[in-house]
Amino acid sequence: MYSSAGMYTCAQYPASLGYETIDAQTFADWGVDYLKYDNCYNQGQEGTSKLSFDRYNVMSQALNKTGMSLTLLATAPNDCIDLTLAGRSIYYGMCNWGKDYPWNWAQTMANSWRMAGDVYDSFDRPDDRCPCTTYECELPGFHCSIMNIIGKVAPVVDKGQPGAWNDLDMLEVGNGGMTDDEYKVHFSMWAMIKSPLIMGTNLPKISASTYSILANPAVIAVSQDSAGTPAVRVWSREADLDEYDQGSISLWAMALSGGDYAIALLNAGNTKLQMNATLEEIFIDKATTAGGTTRGPLPSSKGWDIYDLWASRLDDVLASSILHGNATVSGTMMTTTNSTMLYNATETPYADGVKQNNPALLGVKT
Repeated sequence: MYSSAGMYTCAQYPASLGYETIDAQTFADWGVDYLKYDNCYNQGQEGTSKLSFDRYNVMSQALNKTGMSLTLLATAPNDCIDLTLAGRSIYYGMCNWGKDYPWNWAQTMANSWRMAGDVYDSFDRPDDRCPCTTYECELPGFHCSIMNIIGKVAPVVDKGQPGAWNDLDMLEVGNGGMTDDEYKVHFSMWAMIKSPLIMGTNLPKISASTYSILANPAVIAVSQDSAGTPAVRVWSREADLDEYDQGSISLWAMALSGGDYAIALLNAGNTKLQMNATLEEIFIDKATTAGGTTRGPLPSSKGWDIYDLWASRLDDVLASSILHGNATVSGTMMTTTNSTMLYNATETPYADGVKQNNPALLGVKT
C-alpha cells in the first residue's frame, strides 16, 4: 500500500495527513502487510527532526492501534516479527528522502526509512535533479544514481539495526539502463548494506538474466543474515574516470552470523582492475580501537575459505526454463544437480540454511 504523510500523494491523489487513524484501519481491514509512506505535500511540517518525527509517528501509532501491529523487531531487512501477536503485521516503510536525518530517530517507530532522493536506472551518471553527493542534503531530489546513493549512505550504515533499516530505494535491476555487471553491483550492495530488496521492474516481462540476479540465494542470504550487521566502507579511492567524470574503487566488509565475513571489492571505475584487501582492512574493527591502537592478533589467513557468491548464478537457459514453467522442482531445490543455484526460503529460513551450510547459500569456493 502507498500513501503520503501529506495532503496529497506525489501523484496528487488524496493522502493521509490528518486522516491517519481511519486510513490505518482501512489498510488493516484490507489485509495490507506493507505501507510505503511518502513525504509529498507535507504542509511544511519538516525542517527539524522533531517536526518530521511527530508527523510520521502519528501513522505509526495509528497502525499499532489497528490490531495489525507494527513490526519493530526483525532479524533482516525483509523479515517481520509481530511484537503484540495481535494479528497480521504491517511493515512501515517511511519515505521522507533522508530529510531531517531519519536514521537518528526513526528506529523506534518505523521499519525502514528512505535515506536519500529517488533512485533511477543509472549506475553513476550525475543529474542536476539529484544535486547532493552527501547525506547532508536540503534538496534530496530524484534521478539519483546507484553510486550516488551508495556514497550517501556510507557514513550512516551503522544506524541500521534489526527491525529498522536504511532504505536505499527500490531495485532497478532489469529496467535496461545498466549493464549486467552494474546490476550485479547494485543488487549486491543493496544486500550488503541491508536495504530492503524490493523489485522495481516489470515482472511479467522479466528476462532470464534479470531473474538470475534477483534470485541469487547466496547474495540474498547476506541480506537476510541473522546478525543484522550492515557492511562498512573500509576505504574509497578515486579510479579511472568514465564519460561522466565518475570513478572510484572501494572495499566494504561486514561480520556475519557464525563468525563468517562478507566483503565487496567494488570497482566503479572505467577500467578492469585486480583488487585486493589485507586482513587488517577486512577485520578493521578487530584490528584497531577508536584511537587506532592494535587490539590484538588478527584472524589467520590460513583459517578462511573464500567463496564467490556470483559463481553459482543461474545460466540464462535454466533461468528461462524456470520463467516459462519448463523446469522441474523437487523439494527445496529444483534438482540435485541444480542445488547450488536455487533455494526455497519459505520452506527453510535463510538462518537455518546458513547453519546447515546449504550449498545454495555459499556460492562457489575459490
